[in-house]
Amino acid sequence: MKKKVLFLIRDLGHGGAEKVLVNLVNHMDRAKFDITVMTLFDEGVNKKFLAPHIKYKTCFKKSFPANSHFLKLFSPELLHTIFIKDEYDIEIAYLEGPSARVISGCKNNKTKLVSWIHIEFESIKAAAGAFRSKREAERCYNSFDKIIGVSRKVISDFTDKLNISTKTNVLYNTNNTSDILTKSKESTELKFSDSNFNWCGVGRLIPHKKFDRLLRIQKKLLESYPNTHLYILGTGSHENELKQLCIENNIEHSVTFLGYQENPYKFVAKCDLFACASLKEGFSTAATEALIVGTPVCTVEVAGMKEMLGENNEYGIVTENNEDALYQGIKSLLDNPKLLKHYKEKAIERGKFFSTERTVNAVEDMLEEISQQ
Repeated sequence: MKKKVLFLIRDLGHGGAEKVLVNLVNHMDRAKFDITVMTLFDEGVNKKFLAPHIKYKTCFKKSFPANSHFLKLFSPELLHTIFIKDEYDIEIAYLEGPSARVISGCKNNKTKLVSWIHIEFESIKAAAGAFRSKREAERCYNSFDKIIGVSRKVISDFTDKLNISTKTNVLYNTNNTSDILTKSKESTELKFSDSNFNWCGVGRLIPHKKFDRLLRIQKKLLESYPNTHLYILGTGSHENELKQLCIENNIEHSVTFLGYQENPYKFVAKCDLFACASLKEGFSTAATEALIVGTPVCTVEVAGMKEMLGENNEYGIVTENNEDALYQGIKSLLDNPKLLKHYKEKAIERGKFFSTERTVNAVEDMLEEISQQ
């Protein structure tokens, strides 16, 4: 008999967790799982990529100011009663915060509850931000049967900030590897110069992603390597500031903003390097996708990167989380083409580890296991 599974997420916007959720549910075994995806807010570009057999529900047609504060006016039990009308065998809060607060309000003892944590928390306040208090956050998270983190660092940060007794597991994100590889071979309307060192960053253009670091690094690289070009894929609240920073530093000729792309892979595959400058991550979807298409990765150290690239830079370069360290890491690859070639080979090798089948099977095994508890 199929298990009825509900995934609750804030929305299906263009973030990594949202894309990963769509990849996961689309590839889960339809003979074993009857899946519903529910959003708190009916928004996001990834909604249209849900497979036809996935049921979709929403709580609000669109987000509204101070929605997190509004939701805190009501108890988790009342929110669950209001939003979740059907009964499920398993309910999954697929993002920390409001989704976890709603799912924790389930009063059906037969329903198994899973909380999925995607980011590293720098403080107790951040970990408990969607809750009325730290005490409520701990009570809600401890009502789950399992807490999943997308990397070991995510789990360790989470359990350091909150007193958690629930069993935890690490499950890596699901990527649609065959689709990524197919799309990476498509031609681009943009011509990449073979004489340039082309490098890129991918993600939402928001402050903690620190794309401003990449722009300042690009300016420094141009001093020694004038044929260097930076491509930035993504949109966000920081976009105008970043474009202004390019003008102020006279590098607009060597930086291209590509905006949001449904197929970023064809651009990343044509770049010589992918870079990540974030202050925090969970397990970077964009970096994983770069490996899958065979583009070397140089990144600052954030959650998941050493798990992805090796404790000793076996599959890519992980630097300290500061601008100069990332600059030195990127420059070392420009200075040493053989090293860059080596990491391209290692990227291809490591990308195979994150196959769709492997990650989906791990999730299905986890769901089967908690169902039997």
